[in-house]
Amino acid sequence: MKLISWNVNGLRACIGKGFADFFQSADADVVCLQETKLQEGQINFAPEGYFSYWNYALKKGYSGTVIFTRRKPLSVRYGMGEEIHDQEGRLITLEYPAFYLLTVYTPNAQRGLTRLEYRLDWETSFRRYVKALDRKKPVVLCGDLNVAHQEIDLKNAKSNKGNAGFTQEERDAFSALLDEGFADTFRRLYPDKTDGYTWWSYMYNARANNAGWRIDYFVVSERLMPQVKDAGIEASVMGSDHCPISLELDI
Repeated sequence: MKLISWNVNGLRACIGKGFADFFQSADADVVCLQETKLQEGQINFAPEGYFSYWNYALKKGYSGTVIFTRRKPLSVRYGMGEEIHDQEGRLITLEYPAFYLLTVYTPNAQRGLTRLEYRLDWETSFRRYVKALDRKKPVVLCGDLNVAHQEIDLKNAKSNKGNAGFTQEERDAFSALLDEGFADTFRRLYPDKTDGYTWWSYMYNARANNAGWRIDYFVVSERLMPQVKDAGIEASVMGSDHCPISLELDI
């Protein structure tokens, strides 16, 4: 089973930069997108052979997620059942016979850490939600988690300490999720790989210089790791300030 996750930073803009061609060539069983920045009816993208599940933010042109899947799920859930966290279209859960599939767009702590407190509240609720699912069946979780977990996960670790996405609080929250019985698939398979980034600032020629951050992840329940065949970063794919990531899963 091949899965793709990509923060497209506006799906309409990304379609204008070749998204449809990438989608076709990827030939994935599941494609999960974050930051679609859409409301219902604003786009006509319905790829043949796929079921589509959209979660829109109440605020126009903001956040949003979608999953395209060849396999019809047993059930679909939007959000985590907490009103304070379910206004921005950040989470979709599909249930399959053998596992749950989640795509998530974690809130950004923002410049000056103005939203860090909310972000940490989200992390606590999200961790509780994922743990509850995992007690029923394994979880495959993907998306833009808006955190570089370790120093190896960003180019300029020292100068970014304390900045949004690399605060100790955010890193600790991701550690707490992993400690509950989950694995960061890319880092598990490639523990020493440097320069494996998924997001680059639009400033200072960051992408050309590969001065990036790894903030997009496939995380799976620990008991699924033996079925993970590969986890990739598609850094050559353009169209967003993020690149797609992939997972090959024998399931």
